[in-house]
Amino acid sequence: MLTVDRAQVLAYRIAEHGLHRAGTDPAALAVFDLGVQDNQRGGPALALTARLPEPVLGQALADDPRFVLAWTHRGAPHLHRAADLPGVVAGLVPLSEDDARARLLWQRSQAGATDALATAAKALREVVTAPMTKGAASTEVTARIPPELSGWCRGCGATHISEQLMRVAAPHAGLRLVPGATPATLAPAGHRPDLEPDPVAATAIVAAYLRLHGPAGQTEAAGFVGTTRQELGAMWPDGLAEVRVDGKRRYLPADRLDALENPPEPDLVRLLPPQDPLLQAKDRALLVPDRGFRKEIWRILGNPGAVLADGELAGTWRAKASGQRLGFQITPLWSVPKRVRAAVEEEAARVAAARGYADVRVSWPSSASA
Repeated sequence: MLTVDRAQVLAYRIAEHGLHRAGTDPAALAVFDLGVQDNQRGGPALALTARLPEPVLGQALADDPRFVLAWTHRGAPHLHRAADLPGVVAGLVPLSEDDARARLLWQRSQAGATDALATAAKALREVVTAPMTKGAASTEVTARIPPELSGWCRGCGATHISEQLMRVAAPHAGLRLVPGATPATLAPAGHRPDLEPDPVAATAIVAAYLRLHGPAGQTEAAGFVGTTRQELGAMWPDGLAEVRVDGKRRYLPADRLDALENPPEPDLVRLLPPQDPLLQAKDRALLVPDRGFRKEIWRILGNPGAVLADGELAGTWRAKASGQRLGFQITPLWSVPKRVRAAVEEEAARVAAARGYADVRVSWPSSASA
């Protein structure tokens, strides 16, 4: 059995996520095996800018027909390869009533989750036959579904379909999201999925998680999928190798063992956007052992971006536009060498270019340099 430490795992993940910039085609990046979460602030373009030789403009990515945006994993918006979306959606179909309850965040006292999902998907498919704002779709769907599938929303000041139910049902209704649209806008995705459980497709999602975020266990994979560890068992792949990570039993697809055993040195600096694929791993204590630092990177609301330096998440960053300038506030978690500071400033210029700014200003706290 292979035994590795935390540093080796992080080096493996950094390479697996394409952060060495060895590729040039965004569609070929392994992170699209799961999809790239979109935080509505140009996240996918910045995630690709961290992985490709040239900055990626958000509009160029939105206009690329090889990609499609949809509510998928855990009901969150993700950018996927368009050719992959039918398989991803098939893998999101709950395999049991308990699985459906977990994905919908359903309480035991609520109506049957499987039936609720089918009812909501049918209503959404009937309502959204052309691009339609989320609010308009919600209003029409709410009028078509049983009252117990809706609830009072304090923020909207109205009764409407459960937010999580709508998000989870949308891909099963054959719907996508219109990239860059404000407010959020739904549209037909061009295929008509069904709600038949597909264990093979569900297992493929878990296998992709283990390749990108492994070695990992069932608890971490279940957290990504949005189900329970008990339900995750039905999706657990074959052909896994057992690995010891700092004394803990974890799993990795056997064909990735060589890559884990001999990863390239993570001697690079990148500015990762909030919700970057690397940050989607559910073993956050492995990514950032210090609890206080974890709270800085993963907040309840308004996550910052993360500074990746020499194999560690070494700080946070935020950007704010002022006229034609994009200003960056860098907050290192510890003192950083001058070479890292210089590399961060180069990466900030790349992020600014991806967001359409030529003028950049980077601010550091006075104690930043080592």
